[in-house]
This record gives sequence, structure tokens and C-alpha cells, in this order.
Amino acid sequence: MSADLQWMIVRNCSSFMLKRRNIGKPFNKGPGNLKNLHSFHYDGLVRNKVLGIEAAPDGKGIVLVNKKLTNVNKPVKSHVRTVLKHGPRKSLHSIRKFVKYNKYRKDLKMAALRRASAILKSQKPVLIKKRKSASRKAAE
Repeated sequence: MSADLQWMIVRNCSSFMLKRRNIGKPFNKGPGNLKNLHSFHYDGLVRNKVLGIEAAPDGKGIVLVNKKLTNVNKPVKSHVRTVLKHGPRKSLHSIRKFVKYNKYRKDLKMAALRRASAILKSQKPVLIKKRKSASRKAAE
């Protein structure tokens, strides 16, 4: 079944769609949706070449998820997960290389890099600045 036909069937009745009042376009929390927008362009269910970025289960690094075309009828087996834990620069570079050399969708490259960098930034430890105590200030 073509991706366009699948989208026409799924677009109004998807369980991943989030409709809210006063929001122009509904959100989508489905797998492989990089921008979480409910549109054919970013939907991970109906497209053949899907790229997804998730946080690693242990909280260190990211997981690159792509879709294999061999197991299209078996959704669980069709996703390949690759854990990238070798630092932010090398992880982002490996995402760029994956998109380029596997001839993946170039339109998803910047969205994937932005999502990966946001996840990596959120995993950094928070630095707490030490404040000088009042007694030390009074002594000076």
C-alpha cells in the first residue's frame, strides 16, 4: 500500500495525534516523528524512510532509529536502533554521515541534528554556582 493512501486513512484517526483547543496544527507523538507535528512530511508510521532520535535508556547518549524496508509488515522488527554514546560532536557527525551515505531523506537531517543536540544538552549535569556567605563578605 502506498504511503499516500496510508496517510489518507490514518490522518484523521491516529492514536498518536494530539488535538488541543487554540492550536492551529495538531501534534503527533508517534515513533519516528522528529518535530512532533501531525503532517505527512514528518509522520513515521506511513513513510518508508524514517529517521528517529531518542534518548538512550541509561540517560547517556542518543539512539538513532531508522526503518528497514524488508520488514514493512512487521512494525516492531522494521525499526533498527543504534546507540551513539561517543560524545556530542562525534554523535552529531555520525548522524550526518548516516543521512549522507545511506541516501536518506535530506529534509530530515537538520531536524534530526536539532533534536539530537537538544537531547544531549539536556543530559549535561547542571552546574551549581557557589555563593559567598554573608560572614565572609562582612569580614572583607
